[in-house]
Amino acid sequence: MKKEIIKTEMKVKDNLVRVMRVGDIDYSSLTDLAKYQNEDDPSGVIRN
Repeated sequence: MKKEIIKTEMKVKDNLVRVMRVGDIDYSSLTDLAKYQNEDDPSGVIRN
């Protein structure tokens, strides 16, 4: 059975964070969240 995928955004401290729901599980974008720490290189935050 194929799970329904719903994509949306939520505003957190004046920044948009992408959210995807697959079935009953919500996933937030780590890249969007890491941009709070380092907007120029969010991948560095995720690596560390």
